[in-house]
Amino acid sequence: MSSFLKTFLDPKKNFLARMHMKAVSTRLRRYGLRYDDTYDQYYHMDIKEALNRLPREVVDARNQRLKRAMDLSMKHEYLSEELQALQTPFRSYLQEMLALVERERKEREALGALPLYQRTLP
Repeated sequence: MSSFLKTFLDPKKNFLARMHMKAVSTRLRRYGLRYDDTYDQYYHMDIKEALNRLPREVVDARNQRLKRAMDLSMKHEYLSEELQALQTPFRSYLQEMLALVERERKEREALGALPLYQRTLP
């Protein structure tokens, strides 16, 4: 990425990026979600593979957060203020594993090997 783009997207240096990050944080806190919970495993196969490699407890916690968020959304409610204060929306649990899976996929493509996983129709 160019240095201008990095500077433009860095919340520490750009006021608009800081405002956007605060808005996203507020919306995620209302439902008790983390930013990594918004990744869709059916959209990208690397995300599905990364979730399969994570420990079961981490995936179960993710599923519980998503269920709670859907329940609150259907009821048109938010978490209580006390619980919102405890939320950590930008604490990542998926990024490291996702980067590893993407590196492995790119390496396999460079070597001309078959992909580890392929999209199949149900």
